[in-house]
Amino acid sequence: MAGEREHIREIEEVLSGARSVRDDIVVQSWLRCIDTHRLDPARPTEAYIVPDTQLREHREQSERLIAIARSGLETLFKQVAGQSYVLLLADAKGVTVDFLGDPLFMDQLRTAGLYLGSEWSESRTGTCGVGSCIVTGEAMTIHQTDHFDTTHTPLSCTAAPIFDTKGELTAVLDISLLRSPQPKVSQNLALHLVTASARRIELANLMAQMHSEWVLRFSRSPEFLDVDPEAAIALDASGRILGTTRGGALLLAQAGGVDWRLSSPIGQPISRYLDMDIDDLPNLTRGRPTEERLVFGRNGSALFAHAIEPQPPSGRRAPVEALPKPIAELSGGDPAMAAMQARAAKLARTTIPILIHGETGSGKEYLARALHNSSGRSGPFVAINCAAIPEHLIESELFGHAAGAFTGATTKGRKGLIESADGGTLFLDEIGDMPYALQSRLLRVIAERELIPVGGTAPRRVDIKIISASHHDLRRLVAEGRFREDLFYRLNAAALTLPALRERTDFEWLLERLVGERARLAGRAAKLSPAARLALIRHGWPGNIRELVNAVDLAVALCDDETIQPSDLPEFAMARVEPPAPSASLVALRAPSPEEERAALLAVLAATGWNISEAARRLGVDRTTVHRRMKRLRLEAPN
Repeated sequence: MAGEREHIREIEEVLSGARSVRDDIVVQSWLRCIDTHRLDPARPTEAYIVPDTQLREHREQSERLIAIARSGLETLFKQVAGQSYVLLLADAKGVTVDFLGDPLFMDQLRTAGLYLGSEWSESRTGTCGVGSCIVTGEAMTIHQTDHFDTTHTPLSCTAAPIFDTKGELTAVLDISLLRSPQPKVSQNLALHLVTASARRIELANLMAQMHSEWVLRFSRSPEFLDVDPEAAIALDASGRILGTTRGGALLLAQAGGVDWRLSSPIGQPISRYLDMDIDDLPNLTRGRPTEERLVFGRNGSALFAHAIEPQPPSGRRAPVEALPKPIAELSGGDPAMAAMQARAAKLARTTIPILIHGETGSGKEYLARALHNSSGRSGPFVAINCAAIPEHLIESELFGHAAGAFTGATTKGRKGLIESADGGTLFLDEIGDMPYALQSRLLRVIAERELIPVGGTAPRRVDIKIISASHHDLRRLVAEGRFREDLFYRLNAAALTLPALRERTDFEWLLERLVGERARLAGRAAKLSPAARLALIRHGWPGNIRELVNAVDLAVALCDDETIQPSDLPEFAMARVEPPAPSASLVALRAPSPEEERAALLAVLAATGWNISEAARRLGVDRTTVHRRMKRLRLEAPN
């Protein structure tokens, strides 16, 4: 208690203007805690762990960085093994999104807040490693009574900022001790280690994001240039700077004689800072000895540089982690789905109307929801099945009505479904079934972003993202005079096409996922027997994903001993499929020689018109097996 009183008295003295032996960065933080955050040193607060749902949101937003930083965290943890350190990776809001600590001390770590989900923002916790690092953007050690809140004075926390490629603080790497009897200077090595780890994480992040651009890495020593560079920048084909690490921004500012706090290098030509241009980069690749790869700053300084050429885009598919999570989770690697997902990710945050094509049951509403959940829009997702609302009600359902607009109308009026989607996404399913007379009114909503309720006179503004879908060929409906041409072109500003389930190569991935999800919803465990799996693979699935979901629900409900057998499946999934010629099937599966295997597989593929799904069903294997064998045997579908 005496120690707490002395700590509070010291803070009060600093507040009154007295000189302090504390580092200036600590004194300034104490002043912010009082003046800005309105914290009271006499009212200690316990460590705060955010709720699980909130933690999931923070982790999802930092998913890419967590994946990149994890290797660096594990390396750092090994470096300090046996010294009781805890490692925290916090996001820009101070919430711990990754964590490494000794399992023997988990209860103590959670109580102290050195745990996954703990919030270390300065406004909540006071002076601390993570929070004060976020405010200042500087690496620091907050040792014991440097902390503002007496709850945290036993801790010693050393933190370093992590910046994104545009120079924005995106995370903080912190290494902490529950207790440290040593003086603050004992943490100098920890400060060096955490700063070096943060630098390497920034380098890895820039390399991952800028792999298709020129990357220039720097070191003051030729020995470390290729193995542990100090900084890096990315350049486009014209020599303009696309991104940097924090060290890269500081290095450029120094070389160019500018104040890094007042001038960002992003978008500037490299020649503004260094005596070089884009044509000099090939001379800085590994083709030349390290000591010969010198560049000079405008201020005369010399640096060793390593240029890394852009990676060719051909044959590369955007990694799943680069896609928004809701869109990434729509497939397990099917090529047609992957191309659609990449396009969907680019369209998600725009207001461009999107028309989704696909057979009934192929997952059009799932895709629409994924687009909404990736859009960043705060409003709701409102789905309307235009074929399910009676024609005499659809106008008032969509547009709402004014008070007393018609017999039976409410006296106060009612908001329609379109207006209910304000700020969010309006999904118009089966748009081809919308009555022709209403199509002009919908056109006004899309074009003017406003609507007039039934019986109303004053237009109401709406901010909505419009996604529509149909299993009909809308062009044919336009040609037949059943769908307005101008509305079609408005809705079809961007199109996404969902492949039918029978055409997808990730059927087994989807099947496993659905079995797991539907079993959890049913409150039980379930898995597929090999015979049941084969029966489902061989079925043609004319009803697509909707049909598959129904089949899985039935199987989960009927199965005994948590194993789904063929007898638990719907009758349609057990229908006999005409097998291929026994010799071709047998040879394709267990051929005595590569030549015979190639000939047999080629015969099956030709017989199915190179439909991989059908070939897999005929051979009784999954699609990935067929693709794998085609690659090994160098079989390619004809153009």
